[in-house]
Amino acid sequence: MSDPNLSAPPTSGALRISLRTAAILLLFTVAFTALMAQVYQLTQPIIEATTLDAKRRLIAEVLPEAAYDNDLLADAIELPPSAALGLDTPTRLYRARRAGQPVAMVLEASAPDGYSGHIGLILAVQADGALAAVRVTQHKETPGLGDYIDPKKDKNKAQPWITQFNGRHFGETPREKWRVKKDGGAFDQRAGATISARAVTRATGRALEWAQEHAAAIYALPSAATFKEEPKDKPP
Repeated sequence: MSDPNLSAPPTSGALRISLRTAAILLLFTVAFTALMAQVYQLTQPIIEATTLDAKRRLIAEVLPEAAYDNDLLADAIELPPSAALGLDTPTRLYRARRAGQPVAMVLEASAPDGYSGHIGLILAVQADGALAAVRVTQHKETPGLGDYIDPKKDKNKAQPWITQFNGRHFGETPREKWRVKKDGGAFDQRAGATISARAVTRATGRALEWAQEHAAAIYALPSAATFKEEPKDKPP
């Protein structure tokens, strides 16, 4: 004979406890979600303003605000991943103008062959083809040795290593000379830390060449458009 307790339905008291627990959890979830939504709404403008301010400060390191009169952050286009720029993810390119005329473009690049991996760069290339300036945005180079590529870490505060690129162009420095002097190029390197300087110099030359080749198409695109690089004709 079977035990009647094994097939007996839950008591009404146990059912009430289960329903009450479920209701409490539901209310807690709804309240927590509402609280998080309020926090997001309150902090979103602050986060966005902080992000924009950081972008402006970074861009100002390679292109002074006095050089242009447009809303540079709004006059931007999207770039797909680019092997020439050393980038495997999409980025954004900003266009500076004065009285509607192109002044410069600000773009990112990457040197994949740093001593400790990728070295992130930001460059401002003037409309006349000259490099206004370049700065390192990210690196893992050896502290006290290869990190002089970053002017914040460079011990020579009067004339940081990376400022030797300011104003350079292919008319003054031919494309094949965008290498460190140890490799037969035109740019200095520090003794005992050539790899970092070599990587930045080569990547900067590639990025400057890319910017010059595509300048007309870049300046002609409407804001928020995505740049599509035309494939180069294959040699016969």
